[in-house]
Amino acid sequence: MLSIHRSTSVPMPNAFFVVLAVQFISTLADNAFLILAIARVLELAEADWRIPVLKIGFIVFYVLLAPLVGPMADAFRKGRVMLMANGFKVCAMLILLSGGDPLLVIAVAGLGSAMYAPAKYGLMTELLPPHDLVRANGFFEGATVCAVILGTVLGGLLVSPLMPLWSWLPEFTVDMTHPTALVAGMVVLLALNTLAMLMCVAVADSGIRYDRHSIHPVVLVRRFWHENLLLWRDSHGGMSMAVTTLLWGVGATLQLVVLRWAHEALGLPLEQAAYLQGATAVGVVGGAVLASRYVSLGFTVQLLPLGLLLGAMIPLMLWVNTVPAAVLLLIVVGAVAGFFVVPMNALLQHRGYTLLTAGRSIAVQGFNENGGILLMLALYAAAIALKVSLATLIACFGVLVTLGMAVIYTVFKLSKNIIKL
Repeated sequence: MLSIHRSTSVPMPNAFFVVLAVQFISTLADNAFLILAIARVLELAEADWRIPVLKIGFIVFYVLLAPLVGPMADAFRKGRVMLMANGFKVCAMLILLSGGDPLLVIAVAGLGSAMYAPAKYGLMTELLPPHDLVRANGFFEGATVCAVILGTVLGGLLVSPLMPLWSWLPEFTVDMTHPTALVAGMVVLLALNTLAMLMCVAVADSGIRYDRHSIHPVVLVRRFWHENLLLWRDSHGGMSMAVTTLLWGVGATLQLVVLRWAHEALGLPLEQAAYLQGATAVGVVGGAVLASRYVSLGFTVQLLPLGLLLGAMIPLMLWVNTVPAAVLLLIVVGAVAGFFVVPMNALLQHRGYTLLTAGRSIAVQGFNENGGILLMLALYAAAIALKVSLATLIACFGVLVTLGMAVIYTVFKLSKNIIKL
């Protein structure tokens, strides 16, 4: 039987809300940027498989730089690392405005995001005691998903005919053989990323310092491999990381599947399909708020059966052919996901911080979760190139989540029984 306890309410420190504000602005810009980058690929009439490759370009540095970004987040004040990371996103928007290839641009932005993640989550873990992590993650997830909602809506607006055609900025388009109608949207995103970068100046220093270690590549990789094994071998750490890796990989790919589904099944153009994505985000906010209010860290493992329910709900998309029904389904799926993933993420952060350090544990988490995303996106890109039907893809996602969660649940239960023996 599911046990849910009301958590004790204690005010969060002001420093936490500054980090929260930076996260909101940065995530808002990231999600609008993805829609704009997809629109630019379509504007250039490039192959369809380039769309999932865009997301791969954004994620790849999370995996490649994982051994480095964790120690870097621990070696410097995390506010300074966040400042530098958002600076890369500003540079990415300037490259896009100068006519750069969307894949190159999104890779530069991904480099900044890879540096940013261990710093922001590590700082949150340093600022707060363990018993506040579920509630803090609820705040963080709520703010993040609100930013996703507004970001997808903003992205749809930025690529819509409502935006002005700023022909008075011809110097921004270096490649005149491929003109764009998206300059106004690019300028808006440049302003948002600049704002996030400037806000990082106000991010507080937690005062926590770690021992300095060698930055030799071989030493970093070996230490990172050991840290991975340490967290995976931990009963609760390994279970929660398996859950978040699976769901992040599936969720990131489903974001693109929903855009395609909205177009093929519901007849919606890109800007309106982007709005539909916000329905899932609304549900995630609701689920995250409920989790942060009623689920304590000690009862997180009892939520595992919800993963099976989540997998069973995905194929319901195949029977939906109206916009109201689609909105309702996506809200419910998002609510279950938010209620399930937020406590799992908090548990993983707590175990990682206990076993390693704040920055290193988040780097390990990011490496595995984004490795899952890369794998799923690569499979999705291959499926598009092979012209696999949308119905087959959706059914496969549902089966993958259900079977994956069943395996995780079974292995965790067996490991607990072995420990008891």
